[in-house]
Amino acid sequence: MLSRTASSDRRRHPAVARGVTLALVAGFSVPAALPASAAAPATPTISLSTAYVSGAVGATGDPTVTVRVAQQATDAAALTVRASASSRASVAGTGDVTVTGTGDSREIAVQARGTGYTDLTIQVTGAGGKTATTKLHYAASAAVRSPTDTRYFTGSSDASAAVDAGGGYAVVADDESNTLRLYRRDVSGAPVRTWDFSSKLGVDGEIDIEAGTRVGNTIYWNGSLGNNKDGKVKAERSTLFTTTVTGSGADTQLALAGSYQGLRADLIAWDKAAQNRYGFAAGAASGQVPKQIDGFNAEGLEFAPGSTTTAYVGFRAPLVPPANGGKALLVPVTNMDKLATSVGGKVHATFGTPVTLDLGGLSVRDIRRDASGQLLVLAGSWAAEDNSAPYALYSWDGVAGHAPVKRLDLPTSDAGGWEAIVDVPDAAAQDPRVQLITDNGSADLYGDGTEAKDLDHAEWKKSRTVRFALQP
Repeated sequence: MLSRTASSDRRRHPAVARGVTLALVAGFSVPAALPASAAAPATPTISLSTAYVSGAVGATGDPTVTVRVAQQATDAAALTVRASASSRASVAGTGDVTVTGTGDSREIAVQARGTGYTDLTIQVTGAGGKTATTKLHYAASAAVRSPTDTRYFTGSSDASAAVDAGGGYAVVADDESNTLRLYRRDVSGAPVRTWDFSSKLGVDGEIDIEAGTRVGNTIYWNGSLGNNKDGKVKAERSTLFTTTVTGSGADTQLALAGSYQGLRADLIAWDKAAQNRYGFAAGAASGQVPKQIDGFNAEGLEFAPGSTTTAYVGFRAPLVPPANGGKALLVPVTNMDKLATSVGGKVHATFGTPVTLDLGGLSVRDIRRDASGQLLVLAGSWAAEDNSAPYALYSWDGVAGHAPVKRLDLPTSDAGGWEAIVDVPDAAAQDPRVQLITDNGSADLYGDGTEAKDLDHAEWKKSRTVRFALQP
């Protein structure tokens, strides 16, 4: 009887013939279990290195995003990754997303189609047709005039000073925070390393770092020395500090070396002793906005040719005289190397003979010395925060009384104000190019009326860096 039943079961249930054990339930024979190999595939997993990224229309070398994918019991090489949807195809559609790589790590690149924001759905498909998705929040800024020479440093929109770190990297300061960021100079993207010495400096607010220069392994960073935008006196903005550099390139490390908070007061006292010839006391008085033609605001710092002790402080305001067509002011601090190592305020700044430069009515936004001692001056308006006024590059031999020579009128058709010189190229190079950085803090990068400094996500904040050929 049992053998007939078993024989009958084999006819009714081909699985029996394949060796699947049957169980009798209420007089019926059913499969007791499926083989492990027949279990349904697991749902794959997907994650992004960042959920927010910025690009630009027509850009070269925009940041990419790393995608990590996996599926249990499935070779990652068998998984497929694609963009399956876009919330605003006019900014970037699914066809504008490129996925490269194999295995569990892929790279996503987005080619912007228009200005604005879109959410891109990124999907992984695995065995059994199982899928998983995640969102990439993408923001695209407008096209610029020289896309092949342009890159974007993300994480901050308010670049204010930069110093070469060697190996194709630069340390960039921000005038809206006290963070120093290390960027690779030839690619767009986030900083590879950051430092914030606020607590060690004993400051709570922003230093308003506007200038930086390097001598050997020491970088000097200087606050604007002026009042804030509301005319309030803020002690932290008078901070001069130094960092010691170890390593270079991507391995660069910074350590706080020293600081000095008395340079603003020293400059005002020096000017008072000279019958207030530049009006520093009046320009720095409480209630006075710093960015006025007769204001008090320093944005340049560079050592004099052949010197490691005397450094020029370059002023955005005042002009001399404080009227349209006035000249830019440089004040030499002759013991700059001693100030940041001063203990207990025993050392105060000493000054040399001031220099005025005819920059066509513009003032100093940055100044940088090359290896031969020639100085390159980035000139801009004492007032403008953006590209609404002219900018230019001038060279100067560092000799008082010698006129600077205009090398280049800078373009102002794109967002942002020219703010920093990374370094000055060797004049003997085959194609000497200078790298400049903009402060984009006041720019509406994405066409929604939001200033870049107020964007919700650091990944969407960015400063633009461009290389220019210098005219002989």
